[in-house]
Amino acid sequence: MNARTIRIIQTSQGTQDRMTETASLELLDDVQGIENKIINVYDDIEFQSILGFGGAITEASAVTASKLSDANSTRILSAYYDAQDGIGYTICRSHINSCDFALGNYTYVQDGDEALETFDISHDRELMIPYIKQAKAFAGDGFTFYASPWSPPAWMKTTGEMNNGGKLKPEYRSAWARYYVKYIEAYEAEGVPVWGLTVQNEAKAVQIWDSCIYTAEEEKDFVRDYLGPELHQAGYEDVKVMVWDHNKERVYDRAKMAFDDAEASKYIWGIGFHWYSGDHFEALQAVQKRYPDKALIFTEGCHEGGVQLGSWKSGERYAHDIMGNLNNGMSGWTDWNIVLDEQGGPNHVGNYCDAPIIADTKNDSLTFQSSYYYIGHFSKYIRPGAVRIGCTKYTESLSTTAFRNPNGEIVVVVLNRTDEQHPYVVRNNEQVAEGSIPAHSIQTLLFPSA
Repeated sequence: MNARTIRIIQTSQGTQDRMTETASLELLDDVQGIENKIINVYDDIEFQSILGFGGAITEASAVTASKLSDANSTRILSAYYDAQDGIGYTICRSHINSCDFALGNYTYVQDGDEALETFDISHDRELMIPYIKQAKAFAGDGFTFYASPWSPPAWMKTTGEMNNGGKLKPEYRSAWARYYVKYIEAYEAEGVPVWGLTVQNEAKAVQIWDSCIYTAEEEKDFVRDYLGPELHQAGYEDVKVMVWDHNKERVYDRAKMAFDDAEASKYIWGIGFHWYSGDHFEALQAVQKRYPDKALIFTEGCHEGGVQLGSWKSGERYAHDIMGNLNNGMSGWTDWNIVLDEQGGPNHVGNYCDAPIIADTKNDSLTFQSSYYYIGHFSKYIRPGAVRIGCTKYTESLSTTAFRNPNGEIVVVVLNRTDEQHPYVVRNNEQVAEGSIPAHSIQTLLFPSA
């Protein structure tokens, strides 16, 4: 067999390596039958295919970008959505009505307008839609846009306010279902086709910001009896509907309620999940095992508690979660805000968070956090349509995942969160290559299939 060259892309703490190509390795015939320190790659074993990677363009992100020079505002989008010069995002999430990362509560209709005659997205046209369209231009034809509501209008809710939880009043379920259709129509008219929807962001969480509670049964019934039929009646049966959109510890329970009802399940493409309650990777595996025809999509994750400039742990946290999710069936991944200001906002209730790119709006500068580069080790190289393939490793000190891209290229990501350098031997189709990964580093290995 001919030798194959492994390109190595590396990001490493304490060095200048930030998605830097380092010395390559050669895959050579395994004449010695090496047994130790092996990372096996089995490209004849296939798992899920990949939709893509992306982030959220919120009002906070769009407002922050608007306070920068045109060059830096554009640089943010290029850094994410340009496949060559950036990290190859293809997915974008946004919010229907306001969320916490908005300047305040807002909706698209006037109070009491059950017929939705006053429906108007002019608020979004100011900054959000132009910024989303710029991202779309960078991403090209593969751009995948989906949206999530944080709360219906206050008058549709049991509490009479958008913040602090509450529920959708039963008498407004039909109007609320039509609201999603109106949103799709309005965004489509602006040149932003809506690929998918989640029914409700964090359907279990009573938050001090925009929030609305659904039990598993309530959400399933709403999709089955209102949202699904409305989408189909309006000709939007291809719009992908995702339930739950909340933490992983209950992802199986919510999937079971939604997917065991055949009438509801026919309207539901997949289930969305967040990371805020811990790893729970096995929960994803349970969903995939029981419902192999349903997609698992990471719809949100970020570091809470404001900006943490220079944190290396943030990048490692992202990589750990992405890898665990991928190895247990995840098909698509979406970060939260693509950019925030120096405070970690704006946020209308002070729920400041971190982001992979932080903008100093006073000095017109950008800081690329470790998380940006760690995410890029996946998003830039594991392309839409890639298929996860078999991979085993010799030690729990390393994490690994492996894919085959549509062009046949093999992609292996190796993560080392320990304080020690670790050697390894990549083994694929009876060929081997000896390499190593420094402490607190991530590598992406790229090589042609045999």
